[in-house]
Amino acid sequence: MGSLFTAAGAVECRSARGLALGLTALLLAVTALVGLPRPAQAASAGVAVYPVASIYPASTDYTLTVNGTSVPVTKYPGYDIAQFALGTGTATMAVTKTNHTDIGSYSISPRKLNLSGSVSGSTLTFTVQHDDYLIVKLDGRPNLVIAADPAESDRPSTSGTGIFNVRSTPYNVQPNTGDYSTTAVQRALDDAAAWGSANGGQGIVYMPAGVYTLGNLYLRSNLALYLAPGAVLRYTGEADHYVVGGHKTSQGRDLTWFISTRYSSSNIKIYGRGVIDGNGAASLKPSNLGVNLLMPIYADGFTVDGITFRESSSWAVIPLRSSNMTFRNIKFFNRFDMGENDGIDVTESTNVTVTHAIGIGLDDPFSTKTWGDVADIYRSVPGTARPLKNVTFDDLVSWTYCYGVKVGQGVIQPQDGVTFQHVVVYDAAVGIGVHHKYGASSATNIRFDDIDIERLDFTNDDNRTWLALMTGSTQGVGPVTGVTISNVKVRDAGTTAARINGQPGAPIIGVSLTDIVMPTSTTAATTLAQMNLTNLSDYGPVTITP
Repeated sequence: MGSLFTAAGAVECRSARGLALGLTALLLAVTALVGLPRPAQAASAGVAVYPVASIYPASTDYTLTVNGTSVPVTKYPGYDIAQFALGTGTATMAVTKTNHTDIGSYSISPRKLNLSGSVSGSTLTFTVQHDDYLIVKLDGRPNLVIAADPAESDRPSTSGTGIFNVRSTPYNVQPNTGDYSTTAVQRALDDAAAWGSANGGQGIVYMPAGVYTLGNLYLRSNLALYLAPGAVLRYTGEADHYVVGGHKTSQGRDLTWFISTRYSSSNIKIYGRGVIDGNGAASLKPSNLGVNLLMPIYADGFTVDGITFRESSSWAVIPLRSSNMTFRNIKFFNRFDMGENDGIDVTESTNVTVTHAIGIGLDDPFSTKTWGDVADIYRSVPGTARPLKNVTFDDLVSWTYCYGVKVGQGVIQPQDGVTFQHVVVYDAAVGIGVHHKYGASSATNIRFDDIDIERLDFTNDDNRTWLALMTGSTQGVGPVTGVTISNVKVRDAGTTAARINGQPGAPIIGVSLTDIVMPTSTTAATTLAQMNLTNLSDYGPVTITP
């Protein structure tokens, strides 16, 4: 999306599992009250440290230990990153400032987890109950993103029947050399797909740790691509290595799809704890080529689990005209100095779930869209546009200069049955949004539930608010019908009024607001004025509960 931005700072983050912590505390209190034996303390979780490629510099601000194990922290424009896997049990994390000055203040997000720490000099120590995606801030240092994945349960063997290790004969791919090794990796992908098709399953391509500098890769049916911890698939930085698949008119640049599916493919999986890296700074200078990291196109039965998507220079992941897709335990680490670098834009697809994810970047981390038969971003794709239906985003952390979660902007085909639930908006310009900017189709049955809006430090198109429901007038206007917004904790309402703005002939109707708790209040708002929802036009009745 093309947008206007102003910044006012940044600081905290999320999770959907605070209920478990509350129940644990309640159990302990009841146990003490009635004199029953206290339950045994949970065992410490195992920690699996991911190898870090030498292309990623170490943090100059933080070190981290988890249950006494040192976890690498890397420096990244705008924030630092620590990634590892955590087994079942508790984890005590110790974050230390490398300058060894005393900690004066700190914050740990998601705030709804109520994580409190103890400070000793330059070290903050706190304990978590399970794997989660956190953001920690110490004094005036950069934010530290701590991405604790669940432990791997399906890691394949490095060799064996149906496993195609790219380091082995006949592929013999050597990582970390900077060599352009696409042909051999593509051959492994094709061989694995052929094996899967012949044997009624999925052939597995195994990518060991290392940096693989690659051109475009294509995925066929009955294929699983496993990226081991420390494996990095990276854009080369040379535009001549890539096929142009689309164009971004708003940016004035061509686009390439780093990894995409062959049309009408099915039964595909990308999994592991590796990284798909768009090398965005290299892609934009001097070639000015935008890189979409993953494009499943006309795919059915597609899964992504555990992967990190890093530094895309255009929308990172675009499921397009596809169905029956699952994305879980995924991380989008994009920059704040590159525009239109959305995380995942579910486009013209059906039956899609995005579960347990963190999205960081200048543009929208999590959104849905529909376009016409031909759109600039995928102008080479044949066929007709499709409606979008049954898309669920669940357990998210969002940090952006734009919308925390959003339906839109394109609604050229109908969008129906979109749910965002258990979301923490760490920082944004708009917390919750429906932006029907393009098209004349309808957006219906949209639900936002259990949303925690921590901060709104930015401004997008003159909006800095917790809620914006809008229809536009580009390529026609269409209605928005049936928007349910419930269980929202607004810690920061922004500086502009929340809004519901339809268009003549295309109103926004059927809006239901339930249990909206505004800043400084402990009870739900009962009027639009209490919600600062006062920018209203061309809208139907609004139901407020209680």
